[in-house]
Formats: sequence, C-alpha cells, structure tokens
Amino acid sequence: MGDVEVIDSHSHFFSYKFFQGYAELAKDRLPAGEPVEALGKALGWEVPPPDPVELGRRWVKEMDKHSLKRQVLFTSRLGDEDSTAAAARVFPNRLTGYIMINPKEKDAPERARRAFSELGLRGVTLFPAMHLYHVSDQIAYPIYEEAARAEAAVFVHFGILKITIMDRLGLHNKFDMRYSNPIDLNRVARDFPKLNFIIPHFGCGYFQEALMLGVGCPNVHLDTSSSNSWIKYMPYPLSLKDVFAKAIEALGPKRILFGSDSTHFPQGWRRDIFDEQSTILRSLGLSKEDRALIMGGNIARILGLN
Repeated sequence: MGDVEVIDSHSHFFSYKFFQGYAELAKDRLPAGEPVEALGKALGWEVPPPDPVELGRRWVKEMDKHSLKRQVLFTSRLGDEDSTAAAARVFPNRLTGYIMINPKEKDAPERARRAFSELGLRGVTLFPAMHLYHVSDQIAYPIYEEAARAEAAVFVHFGILKITIMDRLGLHNKFDMRYSNPIDLNRVARDFPKLNFIIPHFGCGYFQEALMLGVGCPNVHLDTSSSNSWIKYMPYPLSLKDVFAKAIEALGPKRILFGSDSTHFPQGWRRDIFDEQSTILRSLGLSKEDRALIMGGNIARILGLN
C-alpha cells in the first residue's frame, strides 16, 4: 500500500448472528419467511454465510485486494464475540478481534476475561451512550481491570452515535448523549496509566474535549476512522486536514491510529477513506516514519502484533 504498511485499526465484523439480531428487531418491518435474507435485501447488503470463518476469509481476500497487512475487527453485537474469535483464530496473522461489552451485564467481567484468555481477542469496545452509563462509573472498572491484566486495548465511543442499520430500518434508539463526553474518561485513564484507551473519529464532535483529555493522559489515543462527517456540525469552519494537523500537534504522531470504519459487503473496505487520509498526511509534510506509525505502527505496538 504505497510506501508504508497499513493496518486498519477500526472495522466491524457483521456476522450472520449480527444480521439475525437485527432481523429479529425489525421483524414487523420485514416480510415473513426468511427475515435474515429479507433484511439483507432491504439494506442492499450481502448476508454472510452462517460460518463466521467464511466472512473472515472474505475480509482477507479484500485485504489482499488492497494490500492491507492486517485488519482489526470489532464484534458488532453483544454476545457475538465467538464469531469474531473464530475468524481471527483461522487467520491469526491478518485478523485481530475485539469483544463488545456492556459493563452493566452481570457476566460482563467473566466474558471479558474469557475473550482475552481463551478466545484470543485483543481489545474491548464500549458504547456508553448506547448502554447508558458513565465510563467513570465503578460498574465499568472490572472491565478495565481485565483489559489491563491481558494488556488489551479499551476502545470507547464518545460523541455522536449513529447506527446506520437502525436508521435505515426505522428502529428507535435510546442513545443518551449525557454519556458521550471524552472528559468522562479522565479519571479512568489516570487510574489505569498502563492501559491504552482509543477514542474513534477524533472524538466524533467532541474534538476539543478529546484533545484536552489526550494532552493530560498519555495513554489516550485517537483514531481517524470514517468520513468524520461530524465536522459539518461544528459551529466554526473546520476541515479534515485541520483536524489531523491539530491532533498531531497536540498528541504527536505516536497516538493517532488510522481506521476506515468498514462494515459490510458489497461495499467492502473503505479505500476512499484511506486515499483521502493518506493524501492529507502527505500534504502535512509528515515523514515516512510518522506516516507509517499512524497507518499501522501505532496499533501494532498497542496490541503487541507481530
């Protein structure tokens, strides 16, 4: 991929079970008979085979097509970490998985422990606005302790939260922005100084807050994923190039992680995201070494990848 190796630190594993879950939620909106297939048709998305390894193989082929070295896949439905782990287990040098956790569930610490120790997953994704808790609540601390013990990463989605599939299906969400401010992570990051925290989309609307947090907490990282459409909601002029420049100035190139936010087929890997962001990094005059860190070296270091 050009002159640097690329590891996508942010993509989603939309397994067959993921589709089954949303088909159940939208059953009143779908034709009876084969709800999963009907869901795929309604969305214009390919429904993957029931065997998650086949979806993993599809992603590896997509990576080969675009010359990616490795891809981090997020479990995208609670309780579906076995699907992600199955794919990563078959392709250990190409796919790395995270578990999705709601700390409010009684078995959350046990599931996190199993994900790291038995399934080989390397990170946990948290969505406080979706599951309605502050990341500084004590209920989340056992998850941080498990991640710290396993030297895994903690990915926390702050800011604007939009789930495309829910919007497309007209499903009501109960997301609460009161839990979406990155400053909420300040005490946690200080309590776990050796634990690496990752905030996607440059804070997804809380850009200033994400930078303020990162300046004070050297274990906080920002990912660059998606089109970053939150920029259009800012009350002042701001370009994606400005965002990159400010983030690199504040945190340095060692704490910025490239991500595409790729999700489903036939769309596949978001090459358009990579091309735009790669062009921006070159335009900022970054050295090859610094671009290599952002495009893959940083996430490789954080996750201990070969």
